[in-house]
Amino acid sequence: MIKYFFGLAASLLFTYPLLAQRDSDVLFSVNGDPVTVGEFRYIYSKTNGEEATFSRESVMEYLDLYERFKLKVARARDMGLDTITALQNELEGYRKQLADNYLIDREVTDRLTEELYGHQQEDVDFSHLLLKISSDDPADTLAVFRRATEIRERLTPDNFAELAASLSEDTYSKPRGGRIGFVSAPLPNGMYPLEKALYAAPTDRVLGPVRTAAGYHLFVKHATRPAYGEVEIAHIIVRKGGDAGAEEAREKAEEARQAILNGQPFEAVAAEYSEDDKTKNQGGYIGFFGINRYSKVFEEAAFALTEDGQVSDVVESPVGFHILRRISRRGIQPLDQQRPLLEAAVKRDARYTDAQRAMLERLKQEYGTERMEEGLATYAAGQDSSFFDAQKELSFSGTADPTLLRIAERDFRVSDFEDFLNRNARLRASLQRRFDVSGATAELYDRWVNEAVQAHAEQQLEEKFPEFRALMREYREGILLFEATKLEVWDRAGEDTTGLQAFFDAHRDDYRYGPRARVLNVAVRADDSLQIDEVVAHLREHTAEETMQAFGRQAVSVEENLYEEDRLPEGLRAEAGARTEARIDPATGLTTLQLVREMLPARRKELAEARGYVIADYQDQLEREWVEELRKRYEVKVNKSVLNKLIRS
Repeated sequence: MIKYFFGLAASLLFTYPLLAQRDSDVLFSVNGDPVTVGEFRYIYSKTNGEEATFSRESVMEYLDLYERFKLKVARARDMGLDTITALQNELEGYRKQLADNYLIDREVTDRLTEELYGHQQEDVDFSHLLLKISSDDPADTLAVFRRATEIRERLTPDNFAELAASLSEDTYSKPRGGRIGFVSAPLPNGMYPLEKALYAAPTDRVLGPVRTAAGYHLFVKHATRPAYGEVEIAHIIVRKGGDAGAEEAREKAEEARQAILNGQPFEAVAAEYSEDDKTKNQGGYIGFFGINRYSKVFEEAAFALTEDGQVSDVVESPVGFHILRRISRRGIQPLDQQRPLLEAAVKRDARYTDAQRAMLERLKQEYGTERMEEGLATYAAGQDSSFFDAQKELSFSGTADPTLLRIAERDFRVSDFEDFLNRNARLRASLQRRFDVSGATAELYDRWVNEAVQAHAEQQLEEKFPEFRALMREYREGILLFEATKLEVWDRAGEDTTGLQAFFDAHRDDYRYGPRARVLNVAVRADDSLQIDEVVAHLREHTAEETMQAFGRQAVSVEENLYEEDRLPEGLRAEAGARTEARIDPATGLTTLQLVREMLPARRKELAEARGYVIADYQDQLEREWVEELRKRYEVKVNKSVLNKLIRS
């Protein structure tokens, strides 16, 4: 909120004209088709990234580019390219590919990722009292819930530890009065409801019950602190369970620490003393970790190190005696850097499927989804055991096609349901192990409803998400631009041989070779009877082919290359007869050198030699001429007042 008001104040002070500008304002039009400020701002910002300063120079430059783009799109529509079935199918395929994940990403993944990142800014200290649920029986669940509610009536922050010590069914925290201590997000899989409740809770209040995969929790949040982040550690461990007793293990660890204090490198001491086979030969390196990964005493000792390179005292943990060395420490990284890891974390967690389910339930309510249960029961009653045959193609044979589902006043019928059943024939067959026909039909119907609701939501993406609408517009117009440019410019440049020749003749001096060297790469296989100087002498009077025939291709190879004068291989002068020093490669047994056969003077290229460059330049000229023709054909109107408000400096 503070950032919002600061930003508002800044805009009032420095960019007051922007307040009167809306995304729906028309910046310019081409042939009467408007381009809004919102559209231009989106594409300008996306293209320029961090350099999107909205300076006059950059806005005017991009405005010219976008005008040209829109002129070509207008021409494509006049050519009827937007009605071509193949292009429409390509666009629909792209939309489906984009929409498949877009809704879930925006409605579920992004929200959970940002929420988790917010949770990770703090560590939370809490205690809980857990009551486990012994079965999936709803009666058992209700009984545990009622017991949790009854216990909560008796709980206060003052007596929480006492009651948790006697009533909690969490064997880890029960001996400590339910005290968990500080934790960081995410909590273990299945514990998201508790995590969400913890981060939203005030301190020193008993709350719950909260249902998780473990059972019902009653909890009290004691405190929060800025997140510890992660520490990068190397360690040396002497285990308690070895041949030596605990005291001898401690003495050995103290001996190792003294060796470090005496100046021996930590890595060398780790290799000699540490009993962690995975890390001892890597300098004891463990890597980065946060809280709740290792034992409390180990973590406390690691995070207590205040400087990089600092070495701890000998620290006793349940498994042995440790010496820790801090390598570095890092706080919570910016969201853009953390996003891939956080997205992976939420997708592995039950919170992801729960959020998807909740999203679908919300959408069902939003669209007014109506289930026709009686029609489903009638359909199921008409099926027999062949319903589970994956090879059977289900096909409704009645005179009417009853409605089974209605979404936003659109009816889905039995035939639509059977299309779904046939697309999921394997799933249909697999349900025979768990359901009768009626149960399997109900299970598949639920999945069909979810699929239909999600598909309906995806059809509304352009209305709900401006960015999706912009992406689709960008791709749609990009297809049209490509096809129009191909027909009007690229194909013409490649096929108009007369025009290409005329363009080349008018620009002959633009396509030239500079001075070049014809260089021979000579390789001679090691042989006492054959010296490379003998081969070079022969090459001065004969061709490469004649030389290889004379000495034998098994003994000598000669390859020819052309080099620009300023790009000659290292050690080679730009004059005929120049050569590099011979080099012997012991691995291959070859002696090699490079020899300048001749120097070629600068000259103009012929069309065949410069064809690729000439076509590219000819295309550029044709495109410039095309744009000028389009500017004469289609009127471009720029709203100067709107443009001036868009420019910031």
